[in-house]
Amino acid sequence: MRNKLLYTFLLSSFAIFSQQQIGNSGFEQWDNVGAPNEEPSNWNSFKTGSGSFASFGSKQIEQSTDVRSGSAGTYSSRVYSVSTFGIIANGNMTIGRINMGSTTPSAPENYNYSVVSDTNFSEPLTQSPDSIVFWVKYTPVSAGEEARMKAAIHDDYEFRDPIDAASTSHLVATAELNYASTAGNWERKSVPFTYSGPSTTPEFILLTFTTNKTAGGGDGNDEVLIDDIELIYNPAEIDHNEIDKPSIYFTNQNLILNNINDLDAFYTIYTANGSQIKQGKIKNHINCNLKPGIYYFQYFSQGRDTVMKFFVN
Repeated sequence: MRNKLLYTFLLSSFAIFSQQQIGNSGFEQWDNVGAPNEEPSNWNSFKTGSGSFASFGSKQIEQSTDVRSGSAGTYSSRVYSVSTFGIIANGNMTIGRINMGSTTPSAPENYNYSVVSDTNFSEPLTQSPDSIVFWVKYTPVSAGEEARMKAAIHDDYEFRDPIDAASTSHLVATAELNYASTAGNWERKSVPFTYSGPSTTPEFILLTFTTNKTAGGGDGNDEVLIDDIELIYNPAEIDHNEIDKPSIYFTNQNLILNNINDLDAFYTIYTANGSQIKQGKIKNHINCNLKPGIYYFQYFSQGRDTVMKFFVN
């Protein structure tokens, strides 16, 4: 009976402390693999675009088995540019939708946008992450080029990237990074969100990766591999009135426990989806070889269960 109650308690705790993440952020699920309209599930490129020139969109995204060392997944997303009659179409992957309204890459008719009325082209986000983390391998044809990531948290509006005048008042926060070649290596990028408003009501996030920071910039066959995207939510500062309460944090492959003094207590560590990965007796620090992510530490002491969340960055 206690195991059943514990399971129910953990499920409710996960629901209370759950933090929103991007769907298919590890690119393990794909639609129409091998076909011209191949795309990672929950993500979109030119083949599902809108606009006057949508029918001319080419395939510029595909499943790749090139993954970073230590990844728990099998696939990444390869995004690449093409050159047609000297015009560069940057590789473009978004959780919104691409609008192709002009043959001039920098024209304002070309943009990505959240179709808030369609779950295929929008990503709800009602929480406020502190930063976004992702892994990339960027290989431009020419030296000196930079790829781009931009995340915009916005309210209930068909927000555009690049931002237009009508979208400005609907912006909640942004995280943006232009980054250079990774020299054939996978690199982890961490970008903080800036909550500058003017809106204060997070409802959606528009996330975009492109092979060049400039529309029409770079060369044909520039490519970027993208994997393991995560929104990071840092815990609030500790109230000094609660300094003696139990707390945990992870550093240097060790989980450090503060003010948990019941050495007879039995602990269990779970992943964010509830999978048990380690258990044992309480001690001041627990060696854990954990991959980046969100975890839960549960222990039973003095007749009650306690669950605490911690992060591995």
